[in-house]
Amino acid sequence: MGEMGKGLLKLLALPLLLVGLPALGVWIHGHPLELYLEFPPLSRYVNHAPFSWKAFVLYSLLIACPTFPIISRWIKHVGKAPGADQGPRASFPWWGYPGIIGGAIAWVLAWTRFEWFSPFQPHTFTPLWLSFILVVNAITWKRKGACLMLERPIFFSLLFPASSVFWWFFEYLNRFVQNWYYVGPQVTPTEYLIYASLSFSTVLPAVLSTREFLLTFPSLNRAFESYIRVGWVNRRALGLVLIMISGASLFFIGIYPNHLFSMLWTAPLFMIVGFQMIAGEPHVFSRLLHGDWRELIAASFGALVCGWFWEMWNYWSLTKWEYSVPYVSRFHIFEMPLLGYAGYLPFGLECVAVAGLLESLISHPKNAYLKEALIKA
Repeated sequence: MGEMGKGLLKLLALPLLLVGLPALGVWIHGHPLELYLEFPPLSRYVNHAPFSWKAFVLYSLLIACPTFPIISRWIKHVGKAPGADQGPRASFPWWGYPGIIGGAIAWVLAWTRFEWFSPFQPHTFTPLWLSFILVVNAITWKRKGACLMLERPIFFSLLFPASSVFWWFFEYLNRFVQNWYYVGPQVTPTEYLIYASLSFSTVLPAVLSTREFLLTFPSLNRAFESYIRVGWVNRRALGLVLIMISGASLFFIGIYPNHLFSMLWTAPLFMIVGFQMIAGEPHVFSRLLHGDWRELIAASFGALVCGWFWEMWNYWSLTKWEYSVPYVSRFHIFEMPLLGYAGYLPFGLECVAVAGLLESLISHPKNAYLKEALIKA
């Protein structure tokens, strides 16, 4: 089988496993599949465990152990020579100002309830995030004279449809744990599909653009260009282990949603990286072999930055989401429980992993016609 055939096999196997394993698990266990396929998703059928101090402390330690040393190291390098973390390298581009103005208007409209705006009130999410993406790219341009939107326009454009498909998968996976649910005006299934797809299309462009912005900070580059070397990140045996952990987690996630809810954010990442390790391909952890943590840190914290804005803008919006997380649902910042923000860290890596799959697809020599067609379009 040629390289093209292997790539297509991987692209087919990944969604089949990621989508099929949770459904297979609940079906074998005797749960009615129609609950998990309801559209729009309205039913509440998962009984979440109450808050537990033991679980809260345990999860806090699991989160703090890897993140605190990283944050501490980054802070120590802020402002140290050579290079500073401030000072523009280019003028703020003209096209950034419409993003600022449009974002400010969308923010006001999202958090207010003007009668004349009521038909459009449920649909403020997409304008907010299109503005955010534009502004982040403009700031990145100001800092380094380049940005994702202008430097790689074809790839950037394809991120929008890919993002919609990407987040629909997480909506599907959430049906098995029901950690978040939407409230607001009811719409028809067709309207739900259209409006949600538009909103979901902004996820990957926002996270990838924010990652590019964070990479303009010299402190991040100084701190993590030469950090801990991880010599076993490319071993095929590890890839097999990751696939097995991911597969088992996805299979049982609907059966034990209170115990495996956190795997919603890590199991897809493990599956993608596991396949790439076995195939001997680059993956999001590959650079750790040489101690280069910059891309990994920027991706994780880029998603966390986006997460803050997602949760903040969601809080007073008309159409919004709320959370029901087992064991740790306390100390909310906006609607999100405090420890829930940790889920954004692996989510950032998943965004980069999926973007990498998209990039490898369009850059493959046998897909050159796709790239040419997009340029002509």
